Amino acid sequence: MNYTPLLDTPLPIVAAPMAGGPTTPALVTAVAGAGGFGFLAGGYQTRDGLAAQIAEVREHTDRFGVNLFVPSKSDLDRDAFRRYAAEVQVEADAYGLELDPDPVSDDDHWEDKLGLLIDHPVPVVSLTFALPDPAAIAALQRAGSQVLATVTTPGEALEAQAVGVDGLIVQGPAAGGHSATYDPARSLGEVSTGALVRDVRSTIQLPVIAAGGVDGSATVRALLDAGAEAVTVGTLLLRTDEAGTSPTHRAALANPRFTETVITRAFTGRPARALRNGFTNRHDDSAPTAYPAVHHPTRALRQTAGRAGDADRLHLCAQRTPSRRDFLAGGHTEYDHCSALCPLS
Repeated sequence: MNYTPLLDTPLPIVAAPMAGGPTTPALVTAVAGAGGFGFLAGGYQTRDGLAAQIAEVREHTDRFGVNLFVPSKSDLDRDAFRRYAAEVQVEADAYGLELDPDPVSDDDHWEDKLGLLIDHPVPVVSLTFALPDPAAIAALQRAGSQVLATVTTPGEALEAQAVGVDGLIVQGPAAGGHSATYDPARSLGEVSTGALVRDVRSTIQLPVIAAGGVDGSATVRALLDAGAEAVTVGTLLLRTDEAGTSPTHRAALANPRFTETVITRAFTGRPARALRNGFTNRHDDSAPTAYPAVHHPTRALRQTAGRAGDADRLHLCAQRTPSRRDFLAGGHTEYDHCSALCPLS
């Protein structure tokens, strides 16, 4: 199969864009310095905030990209949302917070940030949650960017190929944080990332980057053997010095009392993999599929819990590993510095 390689890097390692704080310009720069490729997380940022981060990274490297959340349409059940907001208000009461019972929806400043990347292009733009109008993809490409779509099924890969993207990020359900699925109401299943990469590669004619459940060099090699051009890591970088991960989240990743991860909609209304904690146990069954509506009222609660060291009410994004207890026992909780990426190749 002939195609143009997506990335020109010494190592086939990509730093995942981890929105909400963990991904910083320092992290992206350090990954590039270690021989990999880093993505800034455009999600939850304004145009000006993202522009400032891009400018900071450009001072050190041109080996980076930007990820954007693509707005997706959803039918919001307002009654279900209000019931859930009232349920979660009990959690907020512990901090004297009052959650907004009315749903808020937004497009995450999509047009503003798209315009920024067209006017001031970066080498690569990746897209998550949905596919935009093909005209938006073409405009990014005319500006000089390669455009990648994140997909979670062969069907989504076909859709992405049809709108003209240059390549795919194939995300398995073991990935930490939000699933990129185009249908947030569906069950993500148990397919391995390697099997998903092979299925996608047999379906489409585009280069792929694998993401999800990467816990060390053996997994990297297996995903490259499955047909990936490069492999994305996220959870393994959360405890690096360069990451902006909160102290509460950092501590939880190394805490043996958190023995498993779950896919939950409890924090944002969209499926995301996180360490199982009290909040997921209490609210996962009743959480509606309603992103970003659920994200907005729980955001202040999560931020307050993080500052208070309350891991029980915090969204503790983390990938699934074969055995989290064994993973911790083996000391695989962190890479202190991004230079430790080298053994992953």
